[in-house]
Amino acid sequence: MIQAICFYVFAAITILSGFMVISARNPVHSVLFLILAFFNAAALFLLMGAEFLAMILVIVYVGAVAVLFLFVVMMLDIDFEELRKGATRYLPIGALIGVVLLAELLLIMLGLGVTPPEGAAVAAPAPSDVTNTQALGQILYTDYIYLFQAAGMILLVAMIGAIVLTHRTRKGVKKQNISRQVKRRREDAVEIRKVQPGQGI
Repeated sequence: MIQAICFYVFAAITILSGFMVISARNPVHSVLFLILAFFNAAALFLLMGAEFLAMILVIVYVGAVAVLFLFVVMMLDIDFEELRKGATRYLPIGALIGVVLLAELLLIMLGLGVTPPEGAAVAAPAPSDVTNTQALGQILYTDYIYLFQAAGMILLVAMIGAIVLTHRTRKGVKKQNISRQVKRRREDAVEIRKVQPGQGI
């Protein structure tokens, strides 16, 4: 009974927070509502026994993505009202996608979904003697170790590529050369001229 009440409370707050993310006029308020939605989604994961996913949701999304987005919004002077003026062009497509999602949710709630045939792939039973985090670790580092390492290499290459593209040498951009500044002599920076009265430099 208590678990069902907690589920409905967390789910309702998550839905309301998601709605406020897209409806709030202040972008900082939108980010704060997004953080609230993440925390409530993590609580829903905890209710389902997926403590690892809840921890990852809080650490990665709240601790990195949402905070980074908050700093970007606060540091950049972006006219969000000007950006939202062109959103009415995509309203028909958004309405169509919303209708499709609503129809799918209604089919699921009414039990009219397509049932898989007999003999279809069934999920492996969850082991009872290990925790959720330990079971995920065993699967990732045994059955999917090569795919996991390949995903890590792809992310590493993407990070290195982003750094290289950011720090590439571009013409017309002024950069500070510390070694050149340290080696500069007084004669290179200071020039004494004797100006006669009534004459310019």
